[in-house]
Amino acid sequence: MDFRTAEECWKVVMKTLDRDLLSEIETFARESRRPTRVVFGTSGWRGEIGTDFTFHNLRVVTRAIINILRGRDRSLREALGVNDYEDVRKRGVVVAHDNRFLGPDFAGTVISMLSSEGIKVYYGGEATTPEVASSVEMLGAACAINITPSHNPPNYQGLKFNPSDGGPAGPAITGPIQDEANRLMDEPIPSVPVEGGYERIDTVRHYIDYLRARDTIDLDRIREFIRKEDCLVVIDHVHGASRGRPERLLDLGSGDYSGKVVLLRKEDDYLFGGVAPEPSAGNMANVDRVLKEGRARFRVGAIMDPDGDRVRFADHTTQIPMNYFGAMALHFLYTYKGIKGVAVKSVGTSNLVNGIAKKLGLPVRETMVGFKNFRPYLLSGAPERAIVAFEESDGITGYNHTLEKDALFGLLLAIEMVATTGKNLGEYLKDLMGEFGHYYPDRSGIEVDRSIAGEVLKKRLSVIAERYQVGGTIDIDGRQLKVADLITVDGTKIVLEDGSWLMIRPSGTEPKVRFYIEARRPEEKAAIFDTAMRLTKEAVES
Repeated sequence: MDFRTAEECWKVVMKTLDRDLLSEIETFARESRRPTRVVFGTSGWRGEIGTDFTFHNLRVVTRAIINILRGRDRSLREALGVNDYEDVRKRGVVVAHDNRFLGPDFAGTVISMLSSEGIKVYYGGEATTPEVASSVEMLGAACAINITPSHNPPNYQGLKFNPSDGGPAGPAITGPIQDEANRLMDEPIPSVPVEGGYERIDTVRHYIDYLRARDTIDLDRIREFIRKEDCLVVIDHVHGASRGRPERLLDLGSGDYSGKVVLLRKEDDYLFGGVAPEPSAGNMANVDRVLKEGRARFRVGAIMDPDGDRVRFADHTTQIPMNYFGAMALHFLYTYKGIKGVAVKSVGTSNLVNGIAKKLGLPVRETMVGFKNFRPYLLSGAPERAIVAFEESDGITGYNHTLEKDALFGLLLAIEMVATTGKNLGEYLKDLMGEFGHYYPDRSGIEVDRSIAGEVLKKRLSVIAERYQVGGTIDIDGRQLKVADLITVDGTKIVLEDGSWLMIRPSGTEPKVRFYIEARRPEEKAAIFDTAMRLTKEAVES
């Protein structure tokens, strides 16, 4: 077939799963000089391989990063955590990639450009995002460049940038990078011969050392539980870079664990078997099946995305999304491990954690959507430190742990939770809901006309907060419920007197309005969704 663009080719690849056509995609990626507009979203810059994410455009972004690192802006240096450019060159940059198509080649391009500038490079090879984050801190590196689009479909690649604290870069850093990249986009950025110029590192080793140094997770207790107890742990890697990690984290090489730990989808597959590689309820089918077929007293299941920063859990009776697991983590870390602090979550996340925190006497802090917004509560010197920080889109970290979302941390925490409480995850969740109340979250959304996307849409939706103030009422399927709280840190979240709520926010990247809702009884979810739809239409058409 004769393809004019990589986009055309990808449509055929995604439909037929014809892996032979990836050679066509590689040609587009290497030869295309088509510019793109670089935008760093909530977790880095992403684009379609061969269309937006090409070797040329990656060189542009890498050159932009180098130029920013050379800069003399004091506030930017403070955000990066470096003294000057010489400090960057000496401390070095961690470079790694997940196991997507052309990952090593893209990383090689970054390494060669950094090395040519005299910058020390630590190369982690195939690695997960939390390993990269922890390696930055363990090595005292200046920053990290990680080639990954996280959970995006197979046709995407991406670049994440982490400053010296290992966390996701905020707008103070990514703004100047994207501005510089877009300024350079039409300029020729020559390729640099790919040579040595790096020190190979073991990111898993650094991650294990990091866990032991931070001491939030009891790795020895977890390993003892796997060795001695009647348990079954099932982990689905969905062909991602988290493969090989459980073997080392759980120390499976030191004994016979046949039948106790089952690892799914470890093989290379750039197309992820034709599924969206995310920890969704549907993708948990393989984990659910193995858990239900098992006979062990304790059964823990998890599924991770390709770069190991998102995770979803299950046992043989229940799937446990992050909306619930994050609340369980708060209760466990506070009650069983004695960790003090605050509960931190994104504003669209279940209020189960609010119910637990209220009875435990703990503050809750709700932030804008995006894991980088948790940073103020995760720093070691923060006046309010997070016991747990999590978002409904499957990301979590905890006290004294990395500033990045971490699926490996979540997995280990889940196993330690079972080992310590003597309860399967579903049993633990059932007990917590019996004590603190039942919550049923969900999300949806609608598309709007592209002409009103952006600031126009944001302004129109803002009238919802003006119309529904605290103390007023709102009609939910004939029930008049009082507005108990109004949160406007990211869109409009209306909390009702019975603890149910709805949140309406415009998408930052698409002509869409997103709905997040939570009911106190399952049968009430539809009415709350209908209300969110009604309020949105009234606002958009006003």
